[in-house]
Amino acid sequence: QLQASGGGLVQAGGSLRLSCVASGRTFSSYVMGWFRQAPGKEREFVATIAWSGSRTYYADSVRGRFTIARDNAKNTVYLEMNNLKPEDTAVYYCAADRTVVTEKAELYDYWGQGTLVTVSS
Repeated sequence: QLQASGGGLVQAGGSLRLSCVASGRTFSSYVMGWFRQAPGKEREFVATIAWSGSRTYYADSVRGRFTIARDNAKNTVYLEMNNLKPEDTAVYYCAADRTVVTEKAELYDYWGQGTLVTVSS
């Protein structure tokens, strides 16, 4: 299971850190990703990180503002979000993929329940 937390209401320009804790299995060998879904929109890729943490990829819309990181000893992946914008408002989901580093949601095997981030202008 994946449990995401850390969402909330923040003003534009503010910061939040999301956490995703894995339980029930060891995800240290999994690729981990963050996705988001805004109201009325499709789910979109945000960021992903290789199992070792050596490779990270970001959506163009968040590159330079968001940072993905992981602590395999704690079975946790993080998403540090800075300089938040109203268009970042969405439910954020963490996901785990057994094989490839990818931005394709359909290739992820496990999903958390999501945490809501609301950015006010």
